[in-house]
Amino acid sequence: MPVFAVQRKLPGISMEDLGNAQKAAIDTSNKFSEQGTSVKYIRSNFYPADSKCTCLFEANNAEDVKKVNEDASLPFEAIEEVLDLNP
Repeated sequence: MPVFAVQRKLPGISMEDLGNAQKAAIDTSNKFSEQGTSVKYIRSNFYPADSKCTCLFEANNAEDVKKVNEDASLPFEAIEEVLDLNP
């Protein structure tokens, strides 16, 4: 299944809010999957020096990932397909 990176800028976000955002991404992905739209949250990377965040999702297409993030009320700047190179 394709992997998509969701790019975000989160200036001033607290660690608590960052954890809540991650939980929202996970919970909403699970909800969509239970309803028949397969989306799996993989992980996130937060870059504190510039307040950027990248979240990885498995899904059939970018539109499903977009809908998950919108439904979870998570801001994003871009969604693009990536190659997740795990050993």
